[in-house]
Amino acid sequence: MLFADRLEVWNPGGLPASLTLAKLREPHGSVPGNPLLAEPMYLTKYIERMGTGTRDMIRLCQEAGLAEPEFSVSDGFVTTIRRRPREVAGEVAREVTGEVTGEVGRLLKVFDSEHGRQELQERLGLKGEENFRTLYLVPALELGLVEMTRPDAPRSRLQKYRLTPKGRSVVAALQPGNPP
Repeated sequence: MLFADRLEVWNPGGLPASLTLAKLREPHGSVPGNPLLAEPMYLTKYIERMGTGTRDMIRLCQEAGLAEPEFSVSDGFVTTIRRRPREVAGEVAREVTGEVTGEVGRLLKVFDSEHGRQELQERLGLKGEENFRTLYLVPALELGLVEMTRPDAPRSRLQKYRLTPKGRSVVAALQPGNPP
């Protein structure tokens, strides 16, 4: 799950008995839960090396100037990678604009008030509802840039959409002359 301040990766499994959280930070052997699956994954190069993932994450976080990842075991194995804290509110808008696809950016720019799905599609010149939902609307909702006027009734014929404060700051950052 991606949060504003961190990334959490949850694995429903636990650590093998031979490994501890401390041992993950030093060289250790691989103890795959399913060796019959791990070996072909390695041979087909879906994974680089077995038993090096946690140390690679630590190294890559250090190289990126981030705090070392946190590892914990509670209802499964959890890895938490902290994002850099932002010092200025405007930085959030600039950070989000990096995640905004061209389609979502186009959608944000057509808002001037609350609009229904069909009206938004017309403003964008789009005919396919599924394409609009998949490439434009759902990503904008998931990024918290657009919100429903009737969140308790998402399929209501009266449903409309509007920009969130975060969406408005992204629109401002997308304007010509503003750095992304």
